[in-house]
Amino acid sequence: MSRFVARLSVVVSQQATVRSAVLRRRIPGFIRPVSTSQGLQSLTRYNETTDWQKKLTPEQYVVTREKGTEVPFSGIYLNHSEVGMYHCVCCDTPLFNSEAKYDSGTGWPAFKEAHGTWERDESHASIIRRPDNSLGSAGTEVLCKNCDSHLGHVFEDGPDPTGQRFCINSVALTFKPRENNKPDDKEEQN
Repeated sequence: MSRFVARLSVVVSQQATVRSAVLRRRIPGFIRPVSTSQGLQSLTRYNETTDWQKKLTPEQYVVTREKGTEVPFSGIYLNHSEVGMYHCVCCDTPLFNSEAKYDSGTGWPAFKEAHGTWERDESHASIIRRPDNSLGSAGTEVLCKNCDSHLGHVFEDGPDPTGQRFCINSVALTFKPRENNKPDDKEEQN
């Protein structure tokens, strides 16, 4: 219990520091923050060892660390169709396979399921879900399981077979193309 109380006091102290820093910093006009409340704090190794403001661009920081969202139809991965894997911009964890991507018409990249999902079992996926009421109604936030980076939201209006629509911010992702399966020079000679 004493560890919990100690952790709680650290979290409260961090929230006060972050909130005052956010108020002093001007948020660019092209970013529309949904919420700047810190909510539950991460218990991952990144809390004390990573300076997110130095590692990320201002847009990436607002979206991933302050739970903001990018302007609809503005993300670099909205119409992206290359084959490969989408990774977390904060910790480089693989999150979504390009084969699960589809055009939802909503203005953000959409995926049917997270990488590592088996049917509806996400225990091996690199995402977690958290209830979120910041959009004005009950919703489900999608976070990176490794670093608690805010990625976007998931809705139950997606295509078959999952029926899910992972609506993810482009600035929360990096893309790595699939390497071509070219045979080695030795195999070509045989």
